[in-house]
Amino acid sequence: MAHTSSRSGRWLAGAIALSTALAFGLSACGGTGGGTTPGTSPGATGTDATGTITLWHFFTDREATVIQTAVDNFEKQYPGITVNVVSGQDDDKMRQAIAANQPIDVGISYSMDQIGVLCSTGAFIDLAPYLQRDNIDINADVPPIAQSYTQFNGTRCALPMLADSTGLYYNTDEFATAGITAPPKTLDELADDAVKLTTYNADGSIDQLGFMPLMEYYETNAQGMAPMVQAQWFDSNMKSTVGTDPGWQELFTWQKDLINRLGGWQKLNDWMAASGDEFSEQNDFETGRVAMEMDGEWRTAFIADEVPDLHYATAYLPVSANHANAYGAGLIDGNVVGIPKGSKNPDLAWLLVKYLTLDTDAQVQMGNGLKNVPTIISALNSPDLQADDNYKVFLSVFQNQYSMIAPITTTGTDYQTLMANFAQDWEQGNQTDLVSSLQSVATQIDAAVALGG
Repeated sequence: MAHTSSRSGRWLAGAIALSTALAFGLSACGGTGGGTTPGTSPGATGTDATGTITLWHFFTDREATVIQTAVDNFEKQYPGITVNVVSGQDDDKMRQAIAANQPIDVGISYSMDQIGVLCSTGAFIDLAPYLQRDNIDINADVPPIAQSYTQFNGTRCALPMLADSTGLYYNTDEFATAGITAPPKTLDELADDAVKLTTYNADGSIDQLGFMPLMEYYETNAQGMAPMVQAQWFDSNMKSTVGTDPGWQELFTWQKDLINRLGGWQKLNDWMAASGDEFSEQNDFETGRVAMEMDGEWRTAFIADEVPDLHYATAYLPVSANHANAYGAGLIDGNVVGIPKGSKNPDLAWLLVKYLTLDTDAQVQMGNGLKNVPTIISALNSPDLQADDNYKVFLSVFQNQYSMIAPITTTGTDYQTLMANFAQDWEQGNQTDLVSSLQSVATQIDAAVALGG
């Protein structure tokens, strides 16, 4: 997946304002999550359908070419339909365009974080009438976890189009130099290996880092690390458990200890300030600045394209000793596809949505090109899916029963922003009472969710 920024990066800081603006703009237009009545004429549903639709997506460069190939194959199947593709449109731009009633027929979002907003406000229309009309039972081919993050409160306003899962990348040359023979499986092993793999310059600054524990770095964030301790965000009543789930205390205690062992926050922050762009050939793992990093399956494609001679391997995320049975789990996220309420041709748009999300050949073609995880079982099991050992790790994580998603709320990523703010204070030593601080974060999260309805 080509992100315009990390999931924990600069777009997250503005999530509260954008979510509020989107909700306000759509409510002013009367959006309430209602659907559109599908057409029933053969021309609206068959291969003889005709018309023009517009597709917005966030992919760029090499990855945009993969999407274009999928669109080209769709147009061969539906020769009467022309798809105008607008690439490089990140989630912020698309949400703003939808709120402004711009005519977008199909939108691809790079994350499920905003599904609560998109479904509850009607920004993406309800797809249930289309699924019913075409007698599609998504239970037959879409895994439950992918179903869960493409609907909200009974409204299925999107379908999954490839998923992301997280794992551990490690440099095998640097492991050999340090005398480490296997990837870490526990948090204690991860910390010990991180210390062994870290080297320092003559002035005491960090040269090569073993592993970055700060939660502002690339994909290292609270939601990505939660599966390592099986920490839950909410209970069944959507009340925050951040202040009561022992996993959070365990995670932040472990993190602070590793920060201290590596030389303290200032040294780590100074090292991070010189980091290369995450989604470029200057990525720290690709250049060898960091020996281990948390990342998604898409990194395998970036490495193959940018540094094919890099000696590396992938493994499952290390887990707490208290959750050894969760080894093999990770964070699940992914692209979602929907029909914005401003679509002028929703019936034709549905044909493209259905093709991108439920067609086995399309999912395999995009999976092979992007190295994202297919979100239908038939594609996951297809012999045409090109899966080497490094990629297979992420296919397995996607199907692991202990893998987690970041919870969906009507306020999008507000709760993640509040946790990220605390994490920065905690890392710097501005917060020292972990238990009371986490309880305060939980109170803030509950207030944000209540405000969002």
